[in-house]
This record gives sequence, structure tokens and C-alpha cells, in this order.
Amino acid sequence: MQNEIARDNISDSVSRAVRDMILDGRLPPGERINEVHLSAELGVSRTPLREGLAKLAQEGALRSIPRIGYFVRELSLDEFEQIYDIRPILDPEALRLAGLPSPERMARLKELNDKIGRARDPNTIIDLDDEWHMELIADCPNKVLIDFIKQIIQRTRRYEIALMREKKNVAVASENHNAVMSALKKRDLDAACAALKHNMQTGREPIVKWLKAREAKKGGRE
Repeated sequence: MQNEIARDNISDSVSRAVRDMILDGRLPPGERINEVHLSAELGVSRTPLREGLAKLAQEGALRSIPRIGYFVRELSLDEFEQIYDIRPILDPEALRLAGLPSPERMARLKELNDKIGRARDPNTIIDLDDEWHMELIADCPNKVLIDFIKQIIQRTRRYEIALMREKKNVAVASENHNAVMSALKKRDLDAACAALKHNMQTGREPIVKWLKAREAKKGGRE
């Protein structure tokens, strides 16, 4: 059965489809990506396929070996903990530097959070959540800090989507966002930064728990 690929942004749609195949187990860890077969299955040419695969390599979902190709990487508890532990440090600092958002930005944050609460597709939920966090710190003057956060978002994306496919943590995410926005409405930037740090930390724990259970289950089969 051929996968559906949206035509508006083909390379993004390719990366989403291949990511789903990895998380579904249709592309197991260690497997080499057969670009000829995959382009035929997805109904796309080799150029957008390679662009999509390159994005997944940036996320860490694939390993690229020059002149050989792409290989599927395993989800790793060690990798996730090393990467994700940085965000509770960086995001609150970016918000502190950004300062209190304008009324227009607050309205946009509420709109995005409402969409998160209504969304059901894991990819859409993570897209909206990432957009909410970037909107929150959009006024941060330190662009290097913003770039660091974007890189971490890329690297943790496959873990967050994997969790959303197995457990529904949407309500928790929306509630945490509401706590940040509530503090901002009271013009309490320190409380908002503390709430954002809590949001980052509570987002970490369910994924760590899920990865530990996943690794234990895998170990039991060996």
C-alpha cells in the first residue's frame, strides 16, 4: 500500500512518512534505507526523498555514511537524557531574555495551545507544541541561544512523537502551557520562567519512563 505524501512541502512530508515507518517498526533499527524502493513506495522522486532523509539525519533518526547511504538509528535512553536535560536550562533563560510578551503574542500563544488541546495526530501535536515554545521565546535577542534550542528540538522530536503515539500527554502539556501564560498575564516573569522549567522537566519524565520500559521489554526478549 502506497503512503500518502502531501504535495505542499514534499520533503517535509517525506521525513514525516519515513519517521512514522521507523516508529511503526516497518524500518527497524540498523536497516539500510533502500532509496529506490522507498521513493517508489512513497511516490516521490529521489531529490525530495534525499532532502527528507537528510532532515531525519539531522534529527538523529538516521545515520548517514558517505558513499554508502542512510541507516535507521535506535531510540536511546542515554542519548535522550543527554540532549533533553539541556532544555530546562536554555528555554527559561531565553524567556527571561525575551521579557514579557506583547498582548498580540499572548493571543497567539493561547491560540496555539487551544489547537494543541484539540489535536489528535502525534505529528501535529508536536508541531504545534514546538511552535508554541518558539513563539514564547521569539523576542529573545540571543539568536545563538535560539539556534541551540532549535537544534535540541530537532534531536528530541522522534522521541516525543514516539511517546505521543503510545500515551496521551496532550492534556498535561496544555496545562503546563497555561501555567506559563497565567504567570505572564500577572507580569511575573520569574514565575513564568519557573513554570517553563517545570514544563520542560515534566515533558522529560514520561519519555524516560517509556524508554526504560521499552528497553526492559526488549531485553526480556533477548
